[in-house]
Amino acid sequence: MARPDPVGLVANPGSLPLADWVARLPSVPRAALTSLPGSGLLIVLVSAALGVLVSKFLVRLIGRPVARRVSRQSVAQTIVRGVRVGTILLATLIGLGIAGFQFADLLLGTAVFSAVIGIILAPIVGNFINGIFVLADQPFEIGDMIQLENGTTGFVEDITIRYTKIFTLDNTFIVVPNGTMRERDVTNYSAEDERTRRTIDVLVTYESDISEARRLIELGARDCDAVIDGGPDIRVGIARYTASPDCRLHEFGDDGVLLRLRYWVKKPYKLAKVQSDVNTLIRERLADADVEMAYPHRHLIFDDTSGVARVDGPVEPVSGDASVEPEPATDAADGGTADGADGSTADRPAAVDDGRDDRDRDDPVTGDGS
Repeated sequence: MARPDPVGLVANPGSLPLADWVARLPSVPRAALTSLPGSGLLIVLVSAALGVLVSKFLVRLIGRPVARRVSRQSVAQTIVRGVRVGTILLATLIGLGIAGFQFADLLLGTAVFSAVIGIILAPIVGNFINGIFVLADQPFEIGDMIQLENGTTGFVEDITIRYTKIFTLDNTFIVVPNGTMRERDVTNYSAEDERTRRTIDVLVTYESDISEARRLIELGARDCDAVIDGGPDIRVGIARYTASPDCRLHEFGDDGVLLRLRYWVKKPYKLAKVQSDVNTLIRERLADADVEMAYPHRHLIFDDTSGVARVDGPVEPVSGDASVEPEPATDAADGGTADGADGSTADRPAAVDDGRDDRDRDDPVTGDGS
């Protein structure tokens, strides 16, 4: 059994629980402190502040050794964060014990409280567990260039237990919970080998010199500085692929022959710009050669079975009013005259028969019908 020392502590305090160790602290100073109004909260705050200072000191002390021993930066940062949080939490618990807080009541209240909010905490706990899996599976590391399944591309800025922070190419941050991160398809461009293969399709006509077209397309890709123009074969898994640009006849299409160029890029960080440069160089190479780039052609044929095509000209405005349209021509059988080649107009109204004979009409001079 441990022998008590003169101040009331035991010779081996590490063998006692935290609550018992705090309870054996000198009772007179503690009683004097707890008798002051608001002293309990002050003690807890002072303990937490001391914990923060001690945690900073420990982080500086163990930061470099941990970084040297752990090869993965994300795991090293997680260890350092755990030491910091654990130190602050331990100092806060010590302050609660000095203030007279009963840890048995805390455990009972925690059990009841956890049963009530278990559903609310389930996603948070799930993110913590998925964060451990992300750190253990090593699908990506801080600094890697990745692409999510929705097309978002960026660099991994930070990996924590709860979330993964991605710095996108659009100069924005995306914070993805680890639970969601593990469910997504993630493409890692810079996990082990930064060299990335790209593909460009070029469609040429059947009348073109196919061999010359393939040679010029390969030369155009070699002219780009960001493209690997030769060297030993590149190994992917158990297969080996040609490092230099390689153009092959892919298929015979409806509008021409499809040639497919495959080339390797040294760095995957500016793929869109590299592809644009390669396309430009290929276009310049094919401009002066006996090679014509194909595009769809359509011929429209009209015969006796195609019907009649009618094209109406624009309507000219009348008297400056664009909303007035000329009246349509009327058929002669309806009492009007059609617009013909003899100069007659269709806009003139037809004569109206009121049922009286011409001699019955009033004379415009005498006013009678005689």
